[in-house]
Amino acid sequence: MVESSHLLGTALRNLSGDKGKILVVDDEASIRRILQTRLEMIGYNVVQASDGEEALSAFRKETPDLIVLDVMMPKLDGYGVCQEIRKQSDVPIIMLTALGDVADRITGLELGADDYMTKPFSPKELEARIRSLLRRRNDRTTTAAIYNLGVMVVDNLKIDTNKRQVYKAGERITLTGVEYSLLELLMSYPGKSFTRGEILQQVWGYSAEQHADTRVVDVHISRLRSKLEDDLENPEYILTARGSGYFFQRVAQLEH
Repeated sequence: MVESSHLLGTALRNLSGDKGKILVVDDEASIRRILQTRLEMIGYNVVQASDGEEALSAFRKETPDLIVLDVMMPKLDGYGVCQEIRKQSDVPIIMLTALGDVADRITGLELGADDYMTKPFSPKELEARIRSLLRRRNDRTTTAAIYNLGVMVVDNLKIDTNKRQVYKAGERITLTGVEYSLLELLMSYPGKSFTRGEILQQVWGYSAEQHADTRVVDVHISRLRSKLEDDLENPEYILTARGSGYFFQRVAQLEH
């Protein structure tokens, strides 16, 4: 029910020409002020929250299109907030983590965050990440070859490209928008190996030069495999290309 209301709110804002609503969650007032000022200058509606509990309340009340979420906060940290939101919504989440703390980044991604930035960060780069994720969420057109072809079938997997939904053995698998886009990219070109840099460009919308740490790709591949594969030690669908990246090794068929 919450996810449906979020999608409806997003659709109405798109029709009205609104660029979208951003929920900025950080216990540092200065960061919230800077981000609100900059994001509102370029056309976003910004809502603030100063701790985890306030963030969940604002999420339910405001139906944001994207969340910028700090990790270290009072009452409930960013991990807890991310977990709660992912139980009911695939709204894009960008986590803000401590500089050099790799564990923070990996944990956030494993819990369902779509991307992360380390503090101190460039507000301009954050704006670019926000644009990229919102474009992915709002734009249903894609260069993927399988887009809008109906239902694609690979063994017990079914991918409804119109609704962007995936089913395994008849049960729907909950994927975030980024996870679906990643699966769609790999399935569109079976057997083709994509480097991590190419995946960053195609799915996240920025180059490897801008984002030297490609763990974001590896963690999302791991999450996707955990939802699709029966045996993670011997994956059937998404394979690792040694020294290169990843590829989808099965060819999907149209369901008639």
